Amino acid sequence: MTILTTSKLDNPSPRLLATDYARAVLDGEIVASRKVRLACKRHLNDLEKQGTEDFPFIFIEEKGHRPIRYIEKFCKPSKGKHDRIVMQMWQHFCIGSIYGWIHKDTGLRRYTSGLIMVARKNGKSGIGSGLSVYSASSDGERGADVYVLANSMKQVRKTIYDETAKMIKASPVLKRNFRVTRDAAYYDKTNSIIEPQASDSEKLDGLNTHLAIFDEIHEFKDYKLINIVENSTSYREQPLLLYITTAGYQLDGPLIDYYEEADQVLDGPLKNDRMFYFIAELDSLDEIDDSSKWVKANPNLGVTIKLEKMQEEWAIAKRTPEKRTDYITKRFNIFSKADQMAYLDYETIQKNKKIIDMKQLHGRPCTGGYDLSETEDFTSACLEFPLPETGEVFVLSHSWIPRKKVIAANEKIPYMEWAEAGLLTISDHDYVQYEMVYDWFIEQSKKYQIELITYDRANAFRLNLDLEKYGFKTQKVAQGHLTLSPAMKDLKHLFLDGKVISNNNPLLRWYINNIQLVKDRNGNLMPTKQNRYRKIDGFAALLNAHTNVMTDLTTPVEAGTVKVWSIKDLMRR
Repeated sequence: MTILTTSKLDNPSPRLLATDYARAVLDGEIVASRKVRLACKRHLNDLEKQGTEDFPFIFIEEKGHRPIRYIEKFCKPSKGKHDRIVMQMWQHFCIGSIYGWIHKDTGLRRYTSGLIMVARKNGKSGIGSGLSVYSASSDGERGADVYVLANSMKQVRKTIYDETAKMIKASPVLKRNFRVTRDAAYYDKTNSIIEPQASDSEKLDGLNTHLAIFDEIHEFKDYKLINIVENSTSYREQPLLLYITTAGYQLDGPLIDYYEEADQVLDGPLKNDRMFYFIAELDSLDEIDDSSKWVKANPNLGVTIKLEKMQEEWAIAKRTPEKRTDYITKRFNIFSKADQMAYLDYETIQKNKKIIDMKQLHGRPCTGGYDLSETEDFTSACLEFPLPETGEVFVLSHSWIPRKKVIAANEKIPYMEWAEAGLLTISDHDYVQYEMVYDWFIEQSKKYQIELITYDRANAFRLNLDLEKYGFKTQKVAQGHLTLSPAMKDLKHLFLDGKVISNNNPLLRWYINNIQLVKDRNGNLMPTKQNRYRKIDGFAALLNAHTNVMTDLTTPVEAGTVKVWSIKDLMRR
């Protein structure tokens, strides 16, 4: 088998190579990631069913090739030794698919959004800049408003918009037809504009988006800007939202949602015919030292990236934990935490996505835990169920927060989404009243056998007194390295083995992603939050409970019986 990289395309192509790329990937001639292979398979499968009653889309190569031909003819690189841009086969596949698939009756584009995720230095900015210029001048849309978007204006001006402005100035044809300023590029013939926008832009109202290019959305923590742009497309016939990014350290937010959705769509269970996905990544950490696999994350290897240079860089980077993590994330396109003292990585979290019917837990023994807020902030409680028959644990977690904290909305946290999902209660008081936590435990005790409630004694005196009056057994958990470190390590081993079940609770996952570890001189661990906005209260409640539950998991299961006995059950017997 001959293994090719996409650098075999050295000259502008007279035709679209999207389908050729898809076939070469599936034939093994081009090394590609699993998700890219699935995207190629999707393309070829759709070609077979195009125009059928159940699939109203058709693929027109000329429409897909038109923006590529435009970019290669008119756009010029702003730096480097090359004087022209040549789209590579993977770029033919991305751009050709997005612009070539149309509805058979209306002729309008099939894809209204697309995720292009490749490692750094693979020409992402070239795609974004080239399509920005094409959309403003030659996409058949008068008054085309093109927006380049990022988390901040400082960032957006440093990335795709800056490259777009330089690309226009480097091309004699484009320079004659566009007016470029610091704040926008104007194409007067169609009354169109290319403009940078960001979450911190002073004016986001009144947008009328034809094309939006979101640069590096791995930094986005919420959907605020995305929602604004989506809502601004209603008056356009064929608007397009493109997310062009590398992997990152933000393990919650839009990119993770789109990334996980891609798996579901490309692999079959979920249907979304209107979003295109191209995710070039190493398929596992086992491939990071195999340079023959690096092209999976770097489809421009051999063109804008030299293999020998990457090998030299990796040999140096992997010696230092911080540099190693950054290289894995940015050059191999694998999600990870920037801080080597982070608790769990993305790959580990993904192992723990099992869902079970809560009715199976009725009457089962469990341990409670809670963490009360000191001020007007999160309060959390949980029940942890040991499942000795499988070695798993189930975590039922709930949190509370004052409404005025939600109204302030200066932390970009999706409070309302969590509340609607039943994971968060928003209190109308200025602080979370401990009676709300008390009532929650009472309500849960009607369904489950709460054997013990563990707690951090800070702020817990009144709640703990009332719980004991009701009849609950409680236990104080010392908040120190010697007490919490064994529970943290044991819980991490459960996560690594994929044995923590929470029915995909996104609020609990958010708490876990916010953890940064502090290690004492004896190697004992303590959790702390990364910053004042990244809360860990839900994990603190779970950790309190796990100091007790981890002993229950060592109890053997009786052979031939359905009932699962905990240590306390066996002692009673």
